[in-house]
Amino acid sequence: MAAGDTKVVERGAADRAYGRTTAIGLPSATLRASMRRIAAIAAVSLAAAGAASAATVPGLKAPSGVTCVLASPTALVCTVTKAGYAKTLQSRCARNAGLDWHGFFLSATTAGRISCSGGTLVTGTPRYTSLPFGRTWMRGPFTCASATNGVICRTRAGHGVAVSRRAWRVW
Repeated sequence: MAAGDTKVVERGAADRAYGRTTAIGLPSATLRASMRRIAAIAAVSLAAAGAASAATVPGLKAPSGVTCVLASPTALVCTVTKAGYAKTLQSRCARNAGLDWHGFFLSATTAGRISCSGGTLVTGTPRYTSLPFGRTWMRGPFTCASATNGVICRTRAGHGVAVSRRAWRVW
């Protein structure tokens, strides 16, 4: 090779030839290959998470304005439009936890409770089943009945939540 000629060398080979390593002692080429594998795994994981969150989740919508959605196979979240007690519960959540009121949470194994949250409780897109007055909706451990005055949901363990626009109760 004449003076002034440039030799093009694949970067990994140059690193090996000159003994270049990273701050953690790995050859630069090894680190780059590891980072490409990590990036590929991360991309697959994010795609899977996106597909999971795009899944539909079962729920009910009653004419009384109550909606309930499965947050998981063992958790149900119920909300109501135009609740007369909404401001009171919002203030309670903000005062006690600095969070927003998001309805009521019912677990398969524990008593129902007010849901104070800083974000979304349900991942996925709810697919609501219309639940006319006098009808029942059953999913997993939950049974919900629609009446003119609201919706009552119970678990096999005997816990529950009753939700209407005027009142609520958890047990």
